Amino acid sequence: MTFGKMPIANGFLDKKDFNNEYFFEMEVAFCDNCKMFQLVNIPERELMFNEHYAFYSGTSKFMGLHFEKFANHVINDYLKEKNDPFVVEIGSNDGIMLQNFAKNGIRHLGIEPSENVANVARDKGINTIVEFFDKSLAEKIVSEYGQADAYIAANVMCHIPYIKSIVEGIKTLLKSDGIVMFEEPYLGNVIQQTTYDQIYDEHTFLYSVHSIKYLFNLFDMEVIDVEPQETHGGSMRYVIAHKGMKTVTPNVNKQLDFEIDLGLTIPETYQQFKCNCENSRENLLKILKDVRNQGKSIVGYAATSKSTTIINYCGITSEHLDYICDTTPIKQNKFSPGAHIPVKPHIEFQKKYPDFALLFGYNHKTEIMEKEAIYMKLGGKWILYTPKIEII
Repeated sequence: MTFGKMPIANGFLDKKDFNNEYFFEMEVAFCDNCKMFQLVNIPERELMFNEHYAFYSGTSKFMGLHFEKFANHVINDYLKEKNDPFVVEIGSNDGIMLQNFAKNGIRHLGIEPSENVANVARDKGINTIVEFFDKSLAEKIVSEYGQADAYIAANVMCHIPYIKSIVEGIKTLLKSDGIVMFEEPYLGNVIQQTTYDQIYDEHTFLYSVHSIKYLFNLFDMEVIDVEPQETHGGSMRYVIAHKGMKTVTPNVNKQLDFEIDLGLTIPETYQQFKCNCENSRENLLKILKDVRNQGKSIVGYAATSKSTTIINYCGITSEHLDYICDTTPIKQNKFSPGAHIPVKPHIEFQKKYPDFALLFGYNHKTEIMEKEAIYMKLGGKWILYTPKIEII
């Protein structure tokens, strides 16, 4: 299916750049052989990850706690008995995860292609290089630091179209008894909840346990554990090792069976998903139009990457939303990708509360609603579009 012409999801821009904005046809497809669900057309990586990258992981308190738990899981369950362990993280962003290894005195290396966020990590004293990871970089790292005890990533592996080179690099980088641990938005949640906004330029793949098992098996590696996560509207954490080196937990087969029951391995499921996306679009637009016809104000809450898909696929414009508020300075006083809806600082939301707020940051719903208790107490309403379209 196609979601139509789509801009760079994090490409917030100035008015002077409207005429030069990049668009691509955002088509997705399912492979009946390797069970991968993926984008067909992929923009050049430098268009997405560069010195103007507009996402900083450290802006969310919730994610800070989540990555602290992630790091402690690696340390306590896989590194405790190691002598001078070494950890490598790709897509390390502003160091939100690696800072937990650094404070424990664990040797680490962050690999982050976007220089602006890498510099934030460096300022914290986190060892970070500005590179794209692949097999050749893995060989350089091994020659300088030795092999790694753990390779970790969060919401990164799904971004990389040349994924076989990544796994080749991991195999080169990892000690024989080392582990890989990464988490990504989970295809099962996307299908169950019709969260099609997980599909955008950076998300080349939406993984399932079946597709990850197939991929790593090509390189004599295997999934030894899976751990469902609540982050990003539903994610899956994968633990992988060289084949035969670690015990495979019962969680793996349990999740594989669940995916078969859910239909993640057959094309018909994705035909139904296409219909579900179209229905979701129609229902959301109907709510927005009904609210506007009542003369009420609507503001978008959180200028997320995912909001770019929702806005452009649904045809949401400044006629539907007065503006989008966001706490990230690099996005403020710019315009949303594609639809060019103004993005304003969060303080504008608090200065004059709207009648309704369309919650683009739904994956931080609990955190946001605690923060906006006054808005709700004064009668402010939220428009939600997942797991179902409703007003609360």
